Amino acid sequence: MPLRDDPTLLTLRAEIERDEKQRRKLPPPPAPKAPQKPVKPQRTADLQGVDTSDFALASAHRRLKDAVFDGDYVIKPHAIGHARAEGFLEHDIVMVLNFGRVRAVYPEDRRMLVSGYFEAHGFKLPLHVVVELHRDGRGFDVVTAFVPKHPHHIVSRQRLALMLRWDSEDVKARVVTPGNKVGYKNKGRWKRGA
Repeated sequence: MPLRDDPTLLTLRAEIERDEKQRRKLPPPPAPKAPQKPVKPQRTADLQGVDTSDFALASAHRRLKDAVFDGDYVIKPHAIGHARAEGFLEHDIVMVLNFGRVRAVYPEDRRMLVSGYFEAHGFKLPLHVVVELHRDGRGFDVVTAFVPKHPHHIVSRQRLALMLRWDSEDVKARVVTPGNKVGYKNKGRWKRGA
């Protein structure tokens, strides 16, 4: 605050008031963000029967890329049902298979977990795809695909088996025709409350 040569009480008060006004116009300092709860580290007991060695992941990734390039894959109805329910497309599954990375190999089940990202409404969301290799070694089936809760965790064999067992392949739906049931007096239109 620059002072004049002959400061009087009134001029000092006016200067102080101007300075206070300027400080009130400044935006308040940003509030500190609440710390997010960290994700718990994964237990090694969960990863029994899962191969995460660099060699296994690299060779699985090579096989996966070759099969995608040759078109030797089938997207199962279960994966398509998850895609429609969670808001991604079959195209997103194929993009994850092409550009994602193999996170885990389940040798006993002949399965792989591939993780990648898809874009929805301008947001980049994680996507996990579970692939089951054919017995003859050529091609694979896309068993399921889902948006993970913890994208950096590897799904254990038990959890994967439980997911596939309890998710039904069939989408339960029925078609209802608008019409009059026998004995009712309406004119065959839909009811508002029903």
